This record gives sequence, structure tokens and C-alpha cells, in this order.
Amino acid sequence: MELVRNVFFVGFMGAGKSTVARKVARSCGVASLDMDKYIERSCGRTIPEIFDEGGEETFRRIETDTLRELCGKDGGMLISCGGGIVKSEENRQLLRDGGVVVHLMVDADEAAARISDKSSRPLFNDIESARSLCAERRPLYEEVADFTVFTGDKDLRDISREVRRYLSQEGVICQQQG
Repeated sequence: MELVRNVFFVGFMGAGKSTVARKVARSCGVASLDMDKYIERSCGRTIPEIFDEGGEETFRRIETDTLRELCGKDGGMLISCGGGIVKSEENRQLLRDGGVVVHLMVDADEAAARISDKSSRPLFNDIESARSLCAERRPLYEEVADFTVFTGDKDLRDISREVRRYLSQEGVICQQQG
């Protein structure tokens, strides 16, 4: 199979963006990329280190530059984005123009239950803040989404199947001609 456009996975932390992108990529034989990991490799620092050294503003600038770079590449890739990528209007426009956007919808309580190592996700030490942030970002995810999957009562296989079906119906994932 081949991807004719980029597919961006957006959603709150713990929604399963990276996991679903990898699963769909494996089942379709296409490339996937975790944007946060890509940023860490490119910068030679972890996301928390980038935040500590330059603050959120520095990280968001790097994130936008990376998104712009990925949108400019030929071919298609499944790209899992960080939860806050939708905060910037520029990023929302890049997502809309750069490919198909899949929103994996999860609520903060379920996300917290899915994240086993909370040390890398300090937000989940305070569930009220997580709930507030999740509610604040939901309209932004919905604004850019071409397709939304409610992940609450579904397992990885069902979510991946739903995403593949949508991408196939929309002609984004095609059988290779050859």
C-alpha cells in the first residue's frame, strides 16, 4: 500500500496517537513518525530538557518549524503529533493544508489511566489541570480534524481498523500499482 498524503494524528496526551500511527503503519506497510521523538533526535535533547532550557515558547517554535518541514516532504507518512500542536493558529493551518488530520478523542481521566509512567507527564499529577487543559484543547482538535475516533471503549485493533477504513474510503491509503 502507499499513502498519497500525510496523515496527522492529533489528540490529548494519552490518546494513543503514536501507538495507533505505528499499528496502522505496520498493517499497511507505510512509514510512521512520532514528531516529539523526531524533535528530540533533531535537537539532541529531550522535550523536558527543551522546556527547561528555553521554555514552552522555544519548544513551540521548534515544533512549528518541524511541522513545516514535514509538510514539505514528498510522499505520505503517518505522523503522530504532540498534544499541544493545535495551540498555534499557524500549526492548525499547516495541519489542514498538509494532509489528513485524524483526531483521537480521549478524556483526561481515561488518558491518565492509560499513562503508566506519570513522571514524564507531570500534568497528570494534577488531574483537575489535565481535565481543564483537555477541555480547552478539544475544540482546537475538532477544528482541524477530518475524522474523529472516540477511543474510550475501543481497543487498539478496533481504533486502527476504523482509521484504516476511513483512509481507504478517502483514497489516502491506496493499493500500490505495479
